[in-house]
Amino acid sequence: MNNKEQIKNAAQATFKNHLTFLSNGEINKWVDLFDENGILEFPYGPSDFPNLVKGKSELFNYMVNFPKHFKVEFENLHFHATEEPTLIIAEFTSKGKALRTNKPYYQKYISVVTTNEKGQIVKYVDFWNPMVALEALNTSLSSFIE
Repeated sequence: MNNKEQIKNAAQATFKNHLTFLSNGEINKWVDLFDENGILEFPYGPSDFPNLVKGKSELFNYMVNFPKHFKVEFENLHFHATEEPTLIIAEFTSKGKALRTNKPYYQKYISVVTTNEKGQIVKYVDFWNPMVALEALNTSLSSFIE
């Protein structure tokens, strides 16, 4: 296996771990997947929702309440081929529910993730439909981070 293949495998393993840790509510492990200055970006989030979270402390504060709001499994993971081994383009779905409302949470995601050569996430751009989350939570998305 060449170095490029090892880097790609590390990046894909990190992405798979990201999904596993979120599904299991293991937020500390999830944060550890990121570089110290890692970025999580939401280009299509609503106005009361952060569009960028940077650094492990902000990442933890942003995601710590996820297990209190959602029980979700991620499925149908597909990696698209890229020329750059540190670049991941992934499509996947979620199946679950909002815990407070018991409403279903079925989401389709497209993620564009850049890692470093060690497989740590440097930048994660998350393309998702915020309307699905709003409907499941039955409240503003700002409550997600409270």
